[in-house]
Amino acid sequence: MRQAENLQAAKERLASFSAKWESSYKRRIKNLVQMEELFTFFSFPTAIRQTIYSTNLIESFNKSLKKMVRRKEQFPKEGALDRFIMTQVMEYNDKFEYRAHRGFKDCHDTLDSMF
Repeated sequence: MRQAENLQAAKERLASFSAKWESSYKRRIKNLVQMEELFTFFSFPTAIRQTIYSTNLIESFNKSLKKMVRRKEQFPKEGALDRFIMTQVMEYNDKFEYRAHRGFKDCHDTLDSMF
C-alpha cells in the first residue's frame, strides 16, 4: 500500500489484500480495513511519504540512547535518568537542527502551508 501512487490505488491494494487473507484472519483484516489513519501519510507530499511511513530514524535514536544509558550503568535517582535522557535528546536535536532529511528540503514550502 505504501508504494501506491495515490490514495485510491492504496485502498484497492488493501481490498485485494483483505480478500486474499480474510478467510484465515477475519478479525485482524476487519480491524485493518477499519483503520482510516492507515492512509494518513498520503496527505503529505510524495517526496517524504517513505520517510514518514518508516520508523527507522526513531528506532536508530532509541538504540543509541539505550547504548548510552547502559554505558552509564546506574543512576542515583529516577530524576537523574530523566535529566540524562533529556540532555541526550537536546544534543541530538542540536546535532541535526540544520539537516534536512531526504525529500523534506524539496517540499519545505508545501509543509509550511500545511502547518
